[in-house]
Amino acid sequence: MPSAVVIAAYRPHPGKDGEFRGLLAQHARALRDEGLITSRPTLVLRARDGTYLEIFEWVSDEAARSAHARAPIARLWETMAGAAEFVGLGALEEAARPFSHFEPVELGA
Repeated sequence: MPSAVVIAAYRPHPGKDGEFRGLLAQHARALRDEGLITSRPTLVLRARDGTYLEIFEWVSDEAARSAHARAPIARLWETMAGAAEFVGLGALEEAARPFSHFEPVELGA
């Protein structure tokens, strides 16, 4: 099956930005360790409202569908959900404009 690029958007809960950044720094590595995403570099961006965008490539549609069944990933996603709301791109002001601009983020992980 072909790979697919995903853009995930996460809006940290009030007072949880630092905690969420730490979790986000672990996310791509955990997915890669489970063989779920490709070696293509992950890109992390931030919208004006503080929402983080994470862009990565699944190895296949099956990998995307099965990720929640992997215990390490399920635990990480549960913890991430406690620190941030998972939102759609349409929730971002930038999504309403052509040539949307975002701030690049270095997580240091």
